[in-house]
Amino acid sequence: MRPAIASILALLLVHAASAEEPKKWFKGNTHTHSLWSDGNDFPEMITDWYKKKGYDFLAISDHNVLQAKEVWMAVPAVEKRRKALGKPTMEKYLARFGNEWVTTRDKDGVTEVRLKKLEEYRPLLEEPGKFLIVQAEEVSAGIGKQPIHLGAVNLREEIKPIKDLANAQEVMRANFKMVNEQSERLGIPMFTHLNHPNFRWALKAEDMAGVLEENFWEIYNGHPGINYLGDETRVGHEKLWDIANTLRITQFKAPPLYGVGTDDSHHYHGEESSPGRGWVMVHATKLDANEIVKAIKAGDFYASSGVVLEDVGFTDGALRLRIKAEPGVTYKTVIRGTLEGFDATTREQKSPEGDPNPTRLLYTDDVGKTLATLEGTEVTWKPTGKELYFRATVVSSKPHPNPSFKDQTEMAWVQPMGWKK
Repeated sequence: MRPAIASILALLLVHAASAEEPKKWFKGNTHTHSLWSDGNDFPEMITDWYKKKGYDFLAISDHNVLQAKEVWMAVPAVEKRRKALGKPTMEKYLARFGNEWVTTRDKDGVTEVRLKKLEEYRPLLEEPGKFLIVQAEEVSAGIGKQPIHLGAVNLREEIKPIKDLANAQEVMRANFKMVNEQSERLGIPMFTHLNHPNFRWALKAEDMAGVLEENFWEIYNGHPGINYLGDETRVGHEKLWDIANTLRITQFKAPPLYGVGTDDSHHYHGEESSPGRGWVMVHATKLDANEIVKAIKAGDFYASSGVVLEDVGFTDGALRLRIKAEPGVTYKTVIRGTLEGFDATTREQKSPEGDPNPTRLLYTDDVGKTLATLEGTEVTWKPTGKELYFRATVVSSKPHPNPSFKDQTEMAWVQPMGWKK
């Protein structure tokens, strides 16, 4: 056999083997903050916390910055950010990493500490096949005081946000395009999720639906100020998702949005915006940034605030879930979706004072209708074929150990299905 032919056959065998490589579930968080922006701890301390808590990957997404330049911070300013009692931030930092690691200097009579770059602390904490650090940025744009934030994951170059365009959709579109352009130009898979649309009531479901450069959003964000439940006049995250998905499928002939779960943690000393509340479980072949992003973009993941799914899929015309049971905990799976011929009637309602959107549209209960509620840890549900899409939310009876809203229990969110037909 000629050497060239032998080489080609060997490559084909390698590709065939990799194609058959089994997938694993990897737990990760794509939205959290450090002293590089408005967090209150060092990135090494934050990364170390997630690693010790059993996460497989972490993306620290500071506002409008990558951890790739020289930054010094006054130690009094570091300590001022800590709102809880207990050991000073610097004392904990030195105790964990030591004097040889921590870099300080005196400037004008004030002690400053240098924030370590990602390239410096990555070798210290990353472990191939065990723990992965993914570079990210929260691209923080807006119109005036109306926040429009995007989580850009697996970036290589810092994104400078475009702000104050004519409307929210134009701002969203312009910033999503910058991440997409970087990904295409560098040939590196990246994904961007819309962050906390109900934070300061910034965005409407129509904004989420109309920007087709957007494919992901935060169904759950662990910050207590993101208005997950909505209020008396404005819908919560579950209804936002269903309205946006229905509009995308019917008006824009576009795929629905996929939902991610994140922490959006800023505080690491026992304060309110703390880590460990929400995450994604990604089904990928290996713990590699590109492979994780590819799996997410393919929709092969779910969001969670505590519920673990051992299996999820659509086979033989049915949605099938297997929930990892905990002793004494009960589970119900709520199937939501919008059916063909749904009542598309809307009515306009004036928004409360201070809302950046003067009016909002209210939709009927046909949008995101509850199609079934199933008890137990083994779930099988067959759609009728009349669904424009359907999705599943798993709700447990177990109280969330670190709740971000009233009466919160642990949950999981499965991506929309049934729309590809």
